[in-house]
Amino acid sequence: MKTLKRALPLLLLLAGAAMAQPADYVSLPGGVLRTALPPDGKQAPALVSPFFMRTRPVSNAEFLVFVTAHPKWRRDAVPVLFADNGYLTQWAAPDAVGKGAGDQPVTQVSWFAAEAFCEAENARLPTWHEWEFVAAADATRPDARSDPAWRARILSWYSRPGTSALPKIGQTGKNVYGVYDMHGLVWEWVEDYAGLMVSVDNRVQGDPDVQKFCGAGALSVSDRENYAVLMRIAMLSSLKGADTTRNLGFRCARDGVKKQEKTP
Repeated sequence: MKTLKRALPLLLLLAGAAMAQPADYVSLPGGVLRTALPPDGKQAPALVSPFFMRTRPVSNAEFLVFVTAHPKWRRDAVPVLFADNGYLTQWAAPDAVGKGAGDQPVTQVSWFAAEAFCEAENARLPTWHEWEFVAAADATRPDARSDPAWRARILSWYSRPGTSALPKIGQTGKNVYGVYDMHGLVWEWVEDYAGLMVSVDNRVQGDPDVQKFCGAGALSVSDRENYAVLMRIAMLSSLKGADTTRNLGFRCARDGVKKQEKTP
């Protein structure tokens, strides 16, 4: 009996590992992006360098393996500075996700925790422009944003109430790059979420002229018809790094290999 008790933590870790699928990253070519948030507020496209992105959001099972290996990120151990009171509260216990939830995307996770997970995987959170680059694609086109029917389908998901149980990962289909669930499953953290509609200069974050930052940021959005993008920008920019919500998850990215110029 004592031997079994000592082995229980290892058995839990192995069970979590069995549920979690190996991380699968796909290579993205990058390129010129007609972005909803032009760089530096200028009405110019963004240049996205080649990068890699997880084909699927991080699951509860995968995050369980992470917190088991890094117990400081358990919900009963994480400092309040890095996660609010909602952190992983949907799990059955600090070391158990609950029956049937392993294949669902992990949510109720803070930006700090998401970034720590990605770092443990030798990765990082994607930037907004990287996420936007991949999210613009549908099953056959790298950029489907000019299609009203495509935009309507995306918007219909964003307008649904988020009170029902989350579906399993991989059921909303993949796009032309082989990336699943960019729309229709959960919202996702990005690395630079805090700079989307406010000044990225910390010296002016306390400026009482809120309109100067939030309002001006909204006016700089070039794709006025893509309300789903506006909703995502507004939601992400309203958050703090320790915040969690029941419909906010994440996936990781890695820098791509840039083509080297040929030397004479």
